[in-house]
Amino acid sequence: MKLTRRQQVILSKFLDLYHQDVEDRGLVISEFVPPSQREGSGRAQVVFRPTPAAQALLDELSGGDFDRAEWEKVKRHILRALREGKGSDYQDLLDDLLSRISERRSPMLYTAEMVTAVILQLYQLKEDASDSAFFERLQAFGLPEELGLKALGGLAVGLSYVERANRRVTRFLLTQTGRYQETLDRLSGENRRRLSDFTREVMKIVKS
Repeated sequence: MKLTRRQQVILSKFLDLYHQDVEDRGLVISEFVPPSQREGSGRAQVVFRPTPAAQALLDELSGGDFDRAEWEKVKRHILRALREGKGSDYQDLLDDLLSRISERRSPMLYTAEMVTAVILQLYQLKEDASDSAFFERLQAFGLPEELGLKALGGLAVGLSYVERANRRVTRFLLTQTGRYQETLDRLSGENRRRLSDFTREVMKIVKS
């Protein structure tokens, strides 16, 4: 369909407003591209390029492309911190996770950090360091399998009713449960298996 001159003007103004809005939100940046750097001739043109924040948002909404290098890096960091924290209550690691969970990150990193944070908060509530029943209860919820990963959001809600639980931590986890469930549902089957394998490693280290 061919647009009239008036329709072209209206569409152009709409696009200008749209570009301004997404640029104000930090989702794109505008750049001038001179004729020497593009095909054709004439004056320099303004082009819009997506920012890292835009890519992170798209990843979150779509389930995200799997970045193996980033995943391996974050996974190693968490597992190393767990090993180094043996014999402690893991509060330093838990605080570190909570400070990063609310950032816009890839779905895999977000769910891995949420899983670890909930497990560590549950770990802090067990009766004593040799409480093997703690891990049996986690397995009863289905962890580290996919069913247990889905139930973990419910465990985070349940923590808010435990008197001995850290109020600051449980309130934060409670605010994240909806996002966690939605993000988990959008993960591919392969990524859910990766998350399940990671959860198994977390439980193994904390239990040993």
